[in-house]
Amino acid sequence: MSQSLYPYRSTQIASRKLGGEMMIMSASDSTLFTLNETATILWEAADGSASLEEIVAAKIFPQFDVEYEKALDDTETLAQQLASHGILFLASEPKGPGRACSGERVNQ
Repeated sequence: MSQSLYPYRSTQIASRKLGGEMMIMSASDSTLFTLNETATILWEAADGSASLEEIVAAKIFPQFDVEYEKALDDTETLAQQLASHGILFLASEPKGPGRACSGERVNQ
């Protein structure tokens, strides 16, 4: 990954956690997504304040028996897939309270 990406959730969705999985419905087209445990961890951490690297290091890598670089690569791919559906956005800088974010969807 050449630059840090800061994931944040779309506000145009409805979500509910059931067990270890997250159910997400897109408000724009009523598409339903089911996120597995790893994707749910990413989703819950995606508030725009932490980079993918920070999320992997703090929340994903410690929970799974995988090398850090593999976890980071897989998480970046996952984030890009969620962004391509418009339910997650990726910013090039942190998004804080009251702060505009210059990010945009990946793979539009």
